[in-house]
Amino acid sequence: MLKPLSAFVLSLMATAASAQDFPVTVEHAFGETTVAEQPARVATVGWANHEVPLALGIVPVGFARASWGDDDGDGLLPWVVEKLEELDAEVPVLFDEGDGIDFEAVASTRPDVILAAYSGISQSDYDTLSRIAPVIAYPEAAWTTTWREMIRQNAAGLGMAEEGDTMVAEIETRIEAARDAHPELAGKTGMFVTHLDPRDLSTIGFYAAADQRVQFLTDLGMDTPQAVREASEAGKYSGRISAERIDLFDDVDVVVTYGDQARLDELTENPLIARFPAVSRGAVVLLANDPMGTAANPTPLSIDYVLDDYLARLSAAATRSE
Repeated sequence: MLKPLSAFVLSLMATAASAQDFPVTVEHAFGETTVAEQPARVATVGWANHEVPLALGIVPVGFARASWGDDDGDGLLPWVVEKLEELDAEVPVLFDEGDGIDFEAVASTRPDVILAAYSGISQSDYDTLSRIAPVIAYPEAAWTTTWREMIRQNAAGLGMAEEGDTMVAEIETRIEAARDAHPELAGKTGMFVTHLDPRDLSTIGFYAAADQRVQFLTDLGMDTPQAVREASEAGKYSGRISAERIDLFDDVDVVVTYGDQARLDELTENPLIARFPAVSRGAVVLLANDPMGTAANPTPLSIDYVLDDYLARLSAAATRSE
Protein backbone atom coordinates (compact mmCIF):
# COMPACT_ATOMS: atom_id res chain seq x y z
CA MET A 1 0.00 0.00 0.00
CA LEU A 2 1.03 3.62 -0.41
CA LYS A 3 2.65 4.84 2.77
CA PRO A 4 0.53 7.35 4.69
CA LEU A 5 1.85 10.89 4.65
CA SER A 6 3.72 11.80 7.80
CA ALA A 7 2.82 14.79 9.94
CA PHE A 8 6.07 16.43 8.77
CA VAL A 9 5.14 16.01 5.10
CA LEU A 10 1.63 17.31 5.76
CA SER A 11 3.15 20.33 7.47
CA LEU A 12 5.34 20.98 4.45
CA MET A 13 2.29 20.70 2.20
CA ALA A 14 0.38 23.24 4.26
CA THR A 15 3.37 25.60 4.20
CA ALA A 16 3.63 25.24 0.42
CA ALA A 17 -0.05 25.98 -0.01
CA SER A 18 0.08 29.04 2.22
CA ALA A 19 3.18 30.27 0.40
CA GLN A 20 1.55 29.92 -3.02
CA ASP A 21 0.32 33.14 -4.55
CA PHE A 22 -3.40 33.73 -4.33
CA PRO A 23 -5.79 34.31 -5.95
CA VAL A 24 -5.84 31.11 -8.02
CA THR A 25 -8.14 30.63 -11.00
CA VAL A 26 -9.42 27.24 -12.17
CA GLU A 27 -11.15 26.70 -15.52
CA HIS A 28 -14.09 24.30 -15.76
CA ALA A 29 -17.19 23.45 -17.75
CA PHE A 30 -19.11 26.49 -16.50
CA GLY A 31 -16.32 29.00 -17.07
CA GLU A 32 -13.71 29.71 -14.44
CA THR A 33 -13.58 30.16 -10.68
CA THR A 34 -11.23 32.37 -8.73
CA VAL A 35 -10.33 31.54 -5.14
CA ALA A 36 -9.16 34.78 -3.57
CA GLU A 37 -7.15 33.38 -0.67
CA GLN A 38 -6.10 30.08 0.83
CA PRO A 39 -9.34 28.34 1.91
CA ALA A 40 -9.53 27.39 5.57
CA ARG A 41 -12.92 25.69 5.34
CA VAL A 42 -13.40 23.20 2.49
CA ALA A 43 -16.71 21.57 1.55
CA THR A 44 -17.29 19.08 -1.25
CA VAL A 45 -20.31 17.80 -3.15
CA GLY A 46 -20.65 14.91 -5.57
CA TRP A 47 -18.76 11.66 -5.52
CA ALA A 48 -15.50 11.31 -3.55
CA ASN A 49 -14.23 14.87 -4.05
CA HIS A 50 -13.54 14.97 -0.29
CA GLU A 51 -10.83 12.35 -0.77
CA VAL A 52 -8.54 14.90 -2.42
CA PRO A 53 -8.27 17.32 0.52
CA LEU A 54 -8.14 14.36 2.92
CA ALA A 55 -5.22 12.87 0.99
CA LEU A 56 -3.54 16.28 1.21
CA GLY A 57 -4.02 16.43 4.98
CA ILE A 58 -7.04 18.76 4.96
CA VAL A 59 -10.23 17.66 6.72
CA PRO A 60 -13.32 19.10 4.97
CA VAL A 61 -16.03 20.75 7.01
CA GLY A 62 -18.60 18.71 5.09
CA PHE A 63 -18.95 16.19 2.27
CA ALA A 64 -21.50 13.82 0.71
CA ARG A 65 -22.68 10.84 2.72
CA ALA A 66 -21.75 7.53 1.07
CA SER A 67 -24.82 5.63 -0.09
CA TRP A 68 -23.32 2.98 -2.37
CA GLY A 69 -20.88 0.52 -0.81
CA ASP A 70 -21.45 1.70 2.75
CA ASP A 71 -21.87 -1.74 4.29
CA ASP A 72 -22.15 -0.54 7.91
CA GLY A 73 -24.48 2.41 7.33
CA ASP A 74 -22.28 5.11 8.86
CA GLY A 75 -22.11 7.13 5.64
CA LEU A 76 -18.37 6.58 5.30
CA LEU A 77 -16.38 4.22 3.11
CA PRO A 78 -13.58 2.28 4.82
CA TRP A 79 -10.69 4.14 3.19
CA VAL A 80 -12.22 7.43 4.34
CA VAL A 81 -12.55 6.09 7.89
CA GLU A 82 -8.88 5.08 7.81
CA LYS A 83 -7.83 8.52 6.61
CA LEU A 84 -9.86 10.37 9.23
CA GLU A 85 -8.33 8.18 11.93
CA GLU A 86 -4.85 8.79 10.52
CA LEU A 87 -5.48 12.54 10.69
CA ASP A 88 -6.99 12.17 14.19
CA ALA A 89 -10.10 13.94 12.91
CA GLU A 90 -13.75 13.70 13.81
CA VAL A 91 -16.36 12.88 11.19
CA PRO A 92 -17.41 16.13 9.47
CA VAL A 93 -20.94 17.06 8.46
CA LEU A 94 -22.28 14.51 5.99
CA PHE A 95 -24.56 15.87 3.26
CA ASP A 96 -27.47 13.68 2.18
CA GLU A 97 -27.51 13.85 -1.62
CA GLY A 98 -30.16 11.17 -2.15
CA ASP A 99 -32.52 13.76 -3.63
CA GLY A 100 -29.86 16.10 -4.97
CA ILE A 101 -27.57 18.59 -3.30
CA ASP A 102 -28.67 19.82 0.11
CA PHE A 103 -27.78 23.48 -0.42
CA GLU A 104 -28.83 24.52 3.10
CA ALA A 105 -26.59 21.89 4.66
CA VAL A 106 -23.66 22.98 2.51
CA ALA A 107 -24.24 26.64 3.40
CA SER A 108 -24.41 25.77 7.09
CA THR A 109 -20.77 24.61 7.02
CA ARG A 110 -19.67 28.11 5.92
CA PRO A 111 -17.13 26.92 3.35
CA ASP A 112 -14.47 29.07 1.72
CA VAL A 113 -14.46 26.81 -1.35
CA ILE A 114 -16.66 23.98 -2.66
CA LEU A 115 -15.00 21.15 -4.59
CA ALA A 116 -17.11 19.37 -7.22
CA ALA A 117 -14.65 18.20 -9.87
CA TYR A 118 -16.29 14.78 -10.08
CA SER A 119 -20.02 15.37 -10.01
CA GLY A 120 -23.13 15.85 -12.09
CA ILE A 121 -23.96 19.39 -11.01
CA SER A 122 -26.04 21.43 -13.44
CA GLN A 123 -25.65 25.08 -14.34
CA SER A 124 -28.42 25.83 -11.84
CA ASP A 125 -26.63 23.84 -9.13
CA TYR A 126 -23.40 25.65 -9.91
CA ASP A 127 -25.07 29.05 -9.73
CA THR A 128 -26.71 28.25 -6.38
CA LEU A 129 -23.52 26.84 -4.87
CA SER A 130 -21.55 29.85 -6.13
CA ARG A 131 -23.72 32.07 -3.94
CA ILE A 132 -22.30 30.13 -0.98
CA ALA A 133 -18.62 29.96 -1.98
CA PRO A 134 -16.37 29.63 -5.05
CA VAL A 135 -17.06 26.30 -6.79
CA ILE A 136 -14.53 24.07 -8.56
CA ALA A 137 -16.64 22.19 -11.14
CA TYR A 138 -15.74 19.39 -13.54
CA PRO A 139 -13.44 20.15 -16.49
CA GLU A 140 -15.70 19.12 -19.37
CA ALA A 141 -18.84 17.04 -18.79
CA ALA A 142 -20.84 15.60 -15.90
CA TRP A 143 -19.51 12.34 -14.44
CA THR A 144 -16.69 12.01 -16.99
CA THR A 145 -13.87 13.35 -14.82
CA THR A 146 -11.05 10.84 -14.42
CA TRP A 147 -9.46 10.23 -11.04
CA ARG A 148 -6.40 12.09 -12.27
CA GLU A 149 -8.47 15.11 -13.28
CA MET A 150 -10.40 14.94 -9.99
CA ILE A 151 -7.16 15.21 -8.06
CA ARG A 152 -5.62 17.93 -10.21
CA GLN A 153 -8.78 20.04 -10.49
CA ASN A 154 -9.62 19.94 -6.79
CA ALA A 155 -6.01 20.38 -5.69
CA ALA A 156 -5.74 23.45 -7.92
CA GLY A 157 -8.76 24.93 -6.16
CA LEU A 158 -6.94 24.46 -2.86
CA GLY A 159 -3.84 26.19 -4.18
CA MET A 160 -1.98 22.86 -4.08
CA ALA A 161 -1.53 22.05 -7.76
CA GLU A 162 2.00 20.72 -7.32
CA GLU A 163 0.94 18.45 -4.48
CA GLY A 164 -1.88 17.19 -6.70
CA ASP A 165 0.58 16.27 -9.43
CA THR A 166 2.73 14.45 -6.87
CA MET A 167 -0.27 12.47 -5.64
CA VAL A 168 -1.16 11.43 -9.19
CA ALA A 169 2.41 10.28 -9.85
CA GLU A 170 2.48 8.19 -6.65
CA ILE A 171 -0.79 6.45 -7.49
CA GLU A 172 0.33 5.81 -11.06
CA THR A 173 3.50 4.16 -9.74
CA ARG A 174 1.45 1.87 -7.49
CA ILE A 175 -0.90 0.94 -10.33
CA GLU A 176 1.99 0.23 -12.68
CA ALA A 177 3.65 -2.12 -10.19
CA ALA A 178 0.40 -4.00 -9.56
CA ARG A 179 -0.39 -4.19 -13.29
CA ASP A 180 3.05 -5.57 -14.09
CA ALA A 181 2.26 -8.51 -11.80
CA HIS A 182 -0.66 -9.44 -14.08
CA PRO A 183 0.70 -9.63 -17.65
CA GLU A 184 -2.20 -11.95 -18.55
CA LEU A 185 -4.45 -8.88 -18.75
CA ALA A 186 -2.41 -7.20 -21.45
CA GLY A 187 -4.34 -7.10 -24.71
CA LYS A 188 -7.56 -8.40 -23.14
CA THR A 189 -10.67 -6.30 -23.69
CA GLY A 190 -12.90 -5.35 -20.79
CA MET A 191 -16.48 -4.08 -20.94
CA PHE A 192 -18.24 -2.58 -17.94
CA VAL A 193 -21.96 -3.35 -18.22
CA THR A 194 -24.19 -1.03 -16.20
CA HIS A 195 -26.69 -3.77 -15.46
CA LEU A 196 -28.10 -7.01 -16.82
CA ASP A 197 -31.74 -7.10 -15.78
CA PRO A 198 -33.60 -10.36 -16.50
CA ARG A 199 -36.84 -8.35 -16.60
CA ASP A 200 -35.67 -6.21 -19.49
CA LEU A 201 -33.11 -7.59 -21.89
CA SER A 202 -34.15 -5.49 -24.87
CA THR A 203 -31.01 -3.36 -24.50
CA ILE A 204 -27.55 -3.73 -23.02
CA GLY A 205 -26.40 -0.77 -20.95
CA PHE A 206 -22.70 -0.07 -20.65
CA TYR A 207 -20.34 2.56 -19.32
CA ALA A 208 -18.85 4.54 -22.17
CA ALA A 209 -15.20 5.04 -23.01
CA ALA A 210 -15.17 8.37 -21.15
CA ASP A 211 -16.35 6.83 -17.87
CA GLN A 212 -13.57 6.32 -15.36
CA ARG A 213 -14.66 2.76 -14.57
CA VAL A 214 -13.74 1.95 -18.17
CA GLN A 215 -10.60 4.05 -18.06
CA PHE A 216 -9.55 2.27 -14.87
CA LEU A 217 -9.66 -1.03 -16.77
CA THR A 218 -7.29 0.61 -19.24
CA ASP A 219 -5.04 1.69 -16.36
CA LEU A 220 -4.90 -1.97 -15.37
CA GLY A 221 -3.65 -3.06 -18.78
CA MET A 222 -6.89 -3.91 -20.59
CA ASP A 223 -8.26 -2.51 -23.84
CA THR A 224 -11.68 -1.01 -24.55
CA PRO A 225 -13.65 -3.12 -27.06
CA GLN A 226 -14.19 -1.56 -30.47
CA ALA A 227 -17.98 -1.76 -30.15
CA VAL A 228 -17.88 0.22 -26.91
CA ARG A 229 -15.61 2.85 -28.41
CA GLU A 230 -17.83 3.24 -31.46
CA ALA A 231 -21.06 3.36 -29.44
CA SER A 232 -19.74 5.89 -26.92
CA GLU A 233 -21.10 9.38 -27.48
CA ALA A 234 -18.90 12.38 -26.75
CA GLY A 235 -19.57 13.81 -23.30
CA LYS A 236 -21.63 10.80 -22.21
CA TYR A 237 -20.55 8.45 -19.43
CA SER A 238 -22.90 5.60 -20.44
CA GLY A 239 -24.71 4.18 -23.44
CA ARG A 240 -27.13 1.52 -24.61
CA ILE A 241 -27.31 -0.82 -27.53
CA SER A 242 -30.05 -3.15 -28.71
CA ALA A 243 -29.60 -6.67 -27.39
CA GLU A 244 -30.37 -7.92 -30.89
CA ARG A 245 -26.96 -6.51 -31.86
CA ILE A 246 -25.15 -8.40 -29.12
CA ASP A 247 -22.87 -9.98 -31.71
CA LEU A 248 -21.06 -6.63 -31.78
CA PHE A 249 -19.53 -7.65 -28.46
CA ASP A 250 -17.80 -10.76 -29.80
CA ASP A 251 -14.46 -9.07 -29.14
CA VAL A 252 -15.17 -8.61 -25.41
CA ASP A 253 -12.94 -10.85 -23.31
CA VAL A 254 -14.12 -9.84 -19.82
CA VAL A 255 -17.39 -8.35 -18.60
CA VAL A 256 -17.55 -6.40 -15.35
CA THR A 257 -21.01 -5.72 -13.94
CA TYR A 258 -23.04 -5.33 -10.77
CA GLY A 259 -25.00 -8.30 -9.46
CA ASP A 260 -24.65 -11.77 -7.97
CA GLN A 261 -24.17 -15.29 -9.27
CA ALA A 262 -27.87 -16.12 -9.02
CA ARG A 263 -28.72 -13.28 -11.36
CA LEU A 264 -25.97 -14.26 -13.76
CA ASP A 265 -27.22 -17.85 -13.83
CA GLU A 266 -30.70 -16.59 -14.65
CA LEU A 267 -29.38 -14.36 -17.41
CA THR A 268 -27.39 -17.08 -19.14
CA GLU A 269 -30.62 -18.97 -19.72
CA ASN A 270 -31.75 -16.16 -22.03
CA PRO A 271 -31.10 -16.98 -25.72
CA LEU A 272 -29.79 -13.49 -26.50
CA ILE A 273 -27.38 -13.35 -23.56
CA ALA A 274 -26.21 -16.85 -24.43
CA ARG A 275 -24.81 -15.29 -27.62
CA PHE A 276 -22.59 -12.99 -25.53
CA PRO A 277 -19.31 -14.97 -25.64
CA ALA A 278 -17.73 -13.51 -22.50
CA VAL A 279 -20.87 -14.23 -20.45
CA SER A 280 -21.31 -17.74 -21.82
CA ARG A 281 -17.68 -18.52 -20.93
CA GLY A 282 -18.14 -17.19 -17.42
CA ALA A 283 -15.55 -14.46 -17.98
CA VAL A 284 -17.48 -12.12 -15.71
CA VAL A 285 -16.47 -10.09 -12.67
CA LEU A 286 -19.50 -9.60 -10.42
CA LEU A 287 -19.48 -6.59 -8.12
CA ALA A 288 -21.77 -6.18 -5.13
CA ASN A 289 -22.92 -3.13 -3.19
CA ASP A 290 -19.77 -3.24 -1.10
CA PRO A 291 -16.40 -1.45 -0.96
CA MET A 292 -15.01 -3.46 -3.89
CA GLY A 293 -18.01 -2.63 -6.06
CA THR A 294 -17.67 1.01 -5.11
CA ALA A 295 -13.95 1.23 -5.79
CA ALA A 296 -14.29 -0.14 -9.32
CA ASN A 297 -15.14 3.52 -9.88
CA PRO A 298 -11.68 4.63 -8.74
CA THR A 299 -11.04 7.47 -6.33
CA PRO A 300 -7.83 8.83 -4.79
CA LEU A 301 -8.06 6.83 -1.55
CA SER A 302 -9.89 3.73 -2.79
CA ILE A 303 -7.48 2.70 -5.54
CA ASP A 304 -4.80 1.37 -3.25
CA TYR A 305 -7.37 -0.14 -0.89
CA VAL A 306 -8.79 -2.56 -3.48
CA LEU A 307 -6.22 -2.65 -6.28
CA ASP A 308 -4.76 -6.10 -5.67
CA ASP A 309 -8.14 -7.78 -5.10
CA TYR A 310 -9.67 -6.17 -8.18
CA LEU A 311 -6.75 -7.26 -10.34
CA ALA A 312 -7.06 -10.80 -9.00
CA ARG A 313 -10.74 -10.94 -10.00
CA LEU A 314 -10.03 -9.54 -13.46
CA SER A 315 -7.21 -12.01 -13.91
CA ALA A 316 -9.42 -14.98 -12.97
CA ALA A 317 -12.05 -13.84 -15.47
CA ALA A 318 -9.42 -13.32 -18.17
CA THR A 319 -8.24 -16.91 -17.85
CA ARG A 320 -11.82 -18.07 -18.52
CA SER A 321 -11.89 -16.00 -21.70
CA GLU A 322 -9.31 -18.19 -23.41
